Amino acid sequence: MKLNELKPAPGATHKRKRLGRGPGSGLGKTAGRGHKGQHSRSGSKHRAWFEGGQMPIQRRVPKRGFTNIFRVEFQVVNVGNLARIPEGVEVTPESLYEHGLIRKRNVAVKLLGDGTVDRAYTVRVDKCSIKARELVENAGGKVEVSQ
Repeated sequence: MKLNELKPAPGATHKRKRLGRGPGSGLGKTAGRGHKGQHSRSGSKHRAWFEGGQMPIQRRVPKRGFTNIFRVEFQVVNVGNLARIPEGVEVTPESLYEHGLIRKRNVAVKLLGDGTVDRAYTVRVDKCSIKARELVENAGGKVEVSQ
């Protein structure tokens, strides 16, 4: 079989409807648009969410909750994952990014205490949990927090 021999499966394609081509076609005269009204005219279009002037659903439904505009998003790294970083490398957001532990360079990093630490690390992150700090310091490392 060659590329020029490929064809769609039988029944997968349909002929295009030819509108307004006489009564025998089943779509003559009004071409499937009905009689009169906004959509029977040429140039008729509206947005998919337009509801004909009715109060739109996004304004009808009640609003709940609260969005804190001062919220700070963090990328979390567990101390157990620090084993992926070779010994002697300082743990910074840049080194975490290079070793695939975080996805974005410009988002703050928080160190959490899930896992164990087997080496002494020097860690420079934006935020750190108390347990993570204890684990790193008990292994002989140190933690520097910038925030």
